[in-house]
Amino acid sequence: MKLSALADLLALEYTGEDKEISRLDTLADADASALGFLENSRYLDALRTTGAGAVLVTKEHCNALPKGCSALLTPTPQLSMAYASLFFAPLLAATQGKEPKVDPSATLFPHVYLGKGAVIEANVTVMAGAYIGDDVHVGEGSILHPGVVLYPKTKVGKRCHILANAVVGSDGFGYAHTAKGEHIKIYHTGNVVLEDDVEIGACTTIDRAVFGTTCIRKGTKIDNLVQIGHNCQIGAGCIIVSQTGISGSSTLGRNVVMGGQSATSGHLHIGDFATIAARGGVTKSLEGGKTYGGFPLVLQKDWLKLQAKILKFFNTNKGD
Repeated sequence: MKLSALADLLALEYTGEDKEISRLDTLADADASALGFLENSRYLDALRTTGAGAVLVTKEHCNALPKGCSALLTPTPQLSMAYASLFFAPLLAATQGKEPKVDPSATLFPHVYLGKGAVIEANVTVMAGAYIGDDVHVGEGSILHPGVVLYPKTKVGKRCHILANAVVGSDGFGYAHTAKGEHIKIYHTGNVVLEDDVEIGACTTIDRAVFGTTCIRKGTKIDNLVQIGHNCQIGAGCIIVSQTGISGSSTLGRNVVMGGQSATSGHLHIGDFATIAARGGVTKSLEGGKTYGGFPLVLQKDWLKLQAKILKFFNTNKGD
């Protein structure tokens, strides 16, 4: 829509050229048709170099906009972005568009739903009750078990194996908050990409990105009942064990192991070949090649020593 129309819908003032806005995006990735936002001044350098056609920004930071970039002036950029996201939210399901394309060698069991523009490649097996949304692409030789849900724009590589009731590409858990404590939904417009040879366990959920892509790289194996948040980047060959939770915008290097019931907070990086022991809680970025455990997280060997000392102390002082 036109920037002027969006400004009216949001009850905001705009400055600069009135232009067509087709989507929301990050300051780093936006082009002339995208609307970005600046919530935190630590991203001022990204604002100065953004290619966005317009940015939701406070008056305080308006002078940092690059030449030709219009401004939507707001005291609360993230909240305004949440309100704006409603107008760019993807359709739940299209009623018009290209018919799905299914290779003759693919096997589809009864009660499979195929959305507009979906592509099913050779030797794919889709079991009963699976939902394959609009513009989903399923690569050669992949297997989808009963009840699998692939939301629109999800890309599945070759030889992937997705077990029953897994959900890939659902809206992430993201909200902006009003001064009164109301939680305003941020509609997610990105997607999920599974590279080749990825396995997804039963009842696991992988959220699509707010903008851009949530990516699971080649050869990663994910157990049952795992939650992976929006915009996560999971490296090649990782092992993620049951009941693990990975918060939004976390990145894992290659061959990271996450033990059962381990978890991360968001916006952190775990280096290549790191191992997080069961129930480990990751609250900051970690070097690769080491094994960590406990909460607060330390090297696993130090965690075990600490537990032994605590046990020895209580056994020694039982009579006190």
